[in-house]
Amino acid sequence: MNAGESLRLLREQRPLVHQITNYVVMNETANATLAVGALPVMAHAREEVEEMAGIASALVLNIGTLSPHWVDAMLAAGTVANERGVPVVLDPVGAGATRYRTETAQRILDSVSVAVLRGNAGEIATLVGVAAEVRGVESIDGGGDAKGLAREAARTLGLVAAVTGPVDFVSDGDRTVAVANGHPLLGSITGTGCMASALTGCFLAVAGSPLAAAAEALVAFGVAGEDAAVGAQGPGSFHVNLYDALAALDPETLDERAQLS
Repeated sequence: MNAGESLRLLREQRPLVHQITNYVVMNETANATLAVGALPVMAHAREEVEEMAGIASALVLNIGTLSPHWVDAMLAAGTVANERGVPVVLDPVGAGATRYRTETAQRILDSVSVAVLRGNAGEIATLVGVAAEVRGVESIDGGGDAKGLAREAARTLGLVAAVTGPVDFVSDGDRTVAVANGHPLLGSITGTGCMASALTGCFLAVAGSPLAAAAEALVAFGVAGEDAAVGAQGPGSFHVNLYDALAALDPETLDERAQLS
């Protein structure tokens, strides 16, 4: 894994990352995508998603604010992405909180070949049949060991699973990587999980493998969180600092700062 080299390629190639995401975080994830060096497009109209997905370098599907026509658009975009070899990230926001969210996430997994599933412990646990408590979109009880959960989800669903929390675990079912970068303030503002999924799409557009892309994206986001916390007075100033920190990430030093095991 080489997060610094992937970041350098991102800024060189400026890949287009198509995101069908939720109203709450659309601005945040677009800005995070720009800050790290990629190009965001937030297209969700059924009439254009197939065309947009076909020209993108990665597709991010986020079920945070669902409605039937958005679900149809996600399935259509995912199908075209698979046909064109465009890697897909799924963020199953709030899976486990309501039947509609859980069934939608499962429907996408059944219909679309997903490269990386990125979610909190409660969301991922729900999708592999492990008891968990999700309140709204927050994981209250993630169903036990996050490392084992990432490995089980990867094996069961046939993809790379990224279970994020105080320590992030990324697994392809055989190998599991722990990423310890980050800061508690990342949990104090809305949308940081969704930003992590957006950055996973960015790195997936240039990295050699889904496992590497998912881990490298979380390293970059965690390091930016650490830098953003320096001098932050609270959630508001941290939020502003986070975009600056993403833009200031240094490809030459990123791997030295990675806390991987």
